[in-house]
Parts: sequence; structure tokens; C-alpha cells
Amino acid sequence: MANEHYFSAEPESELKLRPLTVNLAGLPRTLTTAGGVFSPDRIDVGTQVLLANTPPPPPGGHLLDLGSGWGPIALTMALESPHATVWAVDVNERALDLVRRNAEALGLSNVNAVLPQDVPDDVIFMGIRSNPPIRVGKNVLHDMLLHWLPRLEAATDAWLVVQKNLGSDSLHRWMEGALPAGFTVTRAATNKGFRVLRVRRR
Repeated sequence: MANEHYFSAEPESELKLRPLTVNLAGLPRTLTTAGGVFSPDRIDVGTQVLLANTPPPPPGGHLLDLGSGWGPIALTMALESPHATVWAVDVNERALDLVRRNAEALGLSNVNAVLPQDVPDDVIFMGIRSNPPIRVGKNVLHDMLLHWLPRLEAATDAWLVVQKNLGSDSLHRWMEGALPAGFTVTRAATNKGFRVLRVRRR
């Protein structure tokens, strides 16, 4: 649909499942994708840059993939940290359904694919990874980050990947001014036109 976005709650296009083989956590995996979600035909370049330029996630606790799409970040964290609980959060119901299908196909029981409002308020995260939906607009994006980043545990990190020409540097500056005291924002990597930003809670 011309007016359909990957951040639509319920895509209007017909659900047509299709297989996709990708490398996750160092091995080829055959997963399921469909139209009406972000980058259904491959792991998008931004997510590739994020996965290649971040350390392994913490081995336990709660981990968050904010804007999960069909799940490459959440599934990678779940594979690398089997004792952690991974929250794959998205507003797109089809994307969440695909994450659940893919987690089941990989034998992962530690993935919760849920809408934002379905994450319990008392869950605090040992790590956050996100390829955030920049195209939702600044106000929505800013509200999203101000809601989730303060839910980091002390001495833990969020890692965000943002395309340089879509405002990574201005977002960096905004986070430095808008996040509560005790947060630092640094540029961890630049590759293929993307910045990886590290948000540290001291």
C-alpha cells in the first residue's frame, strides 16, 4: 500500500510469509518475514552496522530491542545471552508476530515480543539496542527515547544506530541536553553513513 508504513499498527497489505536466510550470532539462520514491516528482504544496513559495532549484550537481566521489526536485533541478543529476557518492542502487530515465529523457529524461549504498553512498568533494562524509527518524526522519537532510556540500570548502556543524513548528530546533541543527569552520550562508531551512539547511565 502506498500509504502503508512499517510503523503502522496493523499493515493493510495481505500477509504473505516468505523465508529469509540471514547470519545472526555468527551462523546462517532461516527465518520468516513478510511485507508491511521494516526491511523485509534483508537485515538493513543500519542494523548490520549496529550489530557489527556493539559488544555482546549482558549475559542476564532484561534486554530491550526498541523498534524490533521482524527481530534481527532481539533474536541476536537472545542467541548471545540465552539467560537474559529479551523484550522486542514494536507498534506493528505483524512485526511482533514475525518475531514470535522466528524465536520459536530458533528454539528461543527468552523473547517477549510485545507492544510498548505491554512491558511492565517495573522492568529495568541491563541493555538497550535500537535502530529507532527516525521517520516517525522528532516529537514521537524524542518521547520514545525519554520514556525508555531512563529505564536503564546504573552502569549500563543503550546503543542506537542512526543514519548521518537523517540527523544522527542533531539527535546526539539533543540527547545530551534532554536526558536526566547521570547520562552520557558518545559516538561509538561511524560506518556506511551511519553513526552508532552509546548512551551510558553512570
